[in-house]
Amino acid sequence: MLWGVFAQPAWRLSKPPWPGGWRRRFWGWLNAVFNKVDYERIQAVGPDRAASEWLLRCGALVRYRGYEKWQQDYNGLPTGPLGKYKIEAIDATDSCIMYRGFDYLDGLEHVAEIKLQKCIYIQDECLQRLSETKNLQKSLLQLKIISCGNVTDKGIIALHKLMNLEYLYLSDLPGIRKKETTVHMLQQALPNLELELDLE
Repeated sequence: MLWGVFAQPAWRLSKPPWPGGWRRRFWGWLNAVFNKVDYERIQAVGPDRAASEWLLRCGALVRYRGYEKWQQDYNGLPTGPLGKYKIEAIDATDSCIMYRGFDYLDGLEHVAEIKLQKCIYIQDECLQRLSETKNLQKSLLQLKIISCGNVTDKGIIALHKLMNLEYLYLSDLPGIRKKETTVHMLQQALPNLELELDLE
């Protein structure tokens, strides 16, 4: 089994001394492996445990409902009855989560907060997928998107389907070119949304 290696996020592993192009392809491949959805695993251990494994494998943190501590150690994931630990918050700062792993979010029913910061693989399709996830449309209250260079106006506008979203923070997103139009469309769709911007 390779899980001894894959249990650690890609950015924690020492990089091989290969030329730049080969190195980029290797890390792209490894991150894609981390994001591959294991549907049998979801069935076996439940959506929250499987999603926790995915997120921590990719370098993200999770916090469970009823707990204050952030879980960051893959090997220290709590054990107990299936379904005991429900993900309430996700901090994906500097993580390698990407679109292909987002099926792990489908079964999560209690996620109220998500932070996407310096996520190099997060793009418009990811935000669109996030906003179309039925459970997140009900549960998600706070979303922060910071320094994700591949996000554009299209991705932000797609968030209008998150009907219960109460707070949205957007910062350092150079792909947003039509700030006024984008903000206006969001505010029309989500009149109760508190929108905080730190955009140039």
